[in-house]
Amino acid sequence: MFDSGFVGLMLQGIAETLYMTVAATAAAYILGLPMGVVLNITAPNGIRPNRAVNTVLGTIVNIIRSVPFIILLVAVIPVTRFIVGTSLGSSATIVPLVIGAAPFVARLVETSLGEVDAGVIEAGRSMGASTWQLITRVLIREAAPSLISNATTAATTILGYSAMAGFVGGGGLGAIAINYGYYRYDTVTMLVTVALMVVIVQLIQSGGTSTVKHTDKRKK
Repeated sequence: MFDSGFVGLMLQGIAETLYMTVAATAAAYILGLPMGVVLNITAPNGIRPNRAVNTVLGTIVNIIRSVPFIILLVAVIPVTRFIVGTSLGSSATIVPLVIGAAPFVARLVETSLGEVDAGVIEAGRSMGASTWQLITRVLIREAAPSLISNATTAATTILGYSAMAGFVGGGGLGAIAINYGYYRYDTVTMLVTVALMVVIVQLIQSGGTSTVKHTDKRKK
């Protein structure tokens, strides 16, 4: 039904999409996880309240999150060129993906940590745990199922962001849908790329749900 050229194009699109999604999600968590932790522990009811730090960091996160991703893509082109050397292709797309997703991840992490029972935290305090121990051995450990679930949400969101990058020279299935499907009025290509994106999202969601079931102690 499809010739080898079409199949090869789709396989390349899948590979580029997975590359962008995995790399951007990992980098977004490297930046977003510490920000989320700081937002949680410096909140008024956190383990180390600090209004100034919480307000400044929260404002930065909110400002970046309020910028539509398609606008952010264009706005950070100079930064992308400085880091990668070009604003085109899959690797270049990772830069705006990380910038746009890191604040989103920070809020997800903050929310997950906020779900930890205050009694568990107090128990850790009573045992003489330091701030670092409370963060690593209590907050993050207890919030692990929620953190994994939200990581799935972040990955699928980043996948959706990557599709928009096709408008400005990004790679992946989004670029194929735009360049071959939209601009050339090729309905078949458009539908196939959309179907493949849906399949990838379902696989990510299923993997995340399965992992949560194996890590959630409350359901065992």
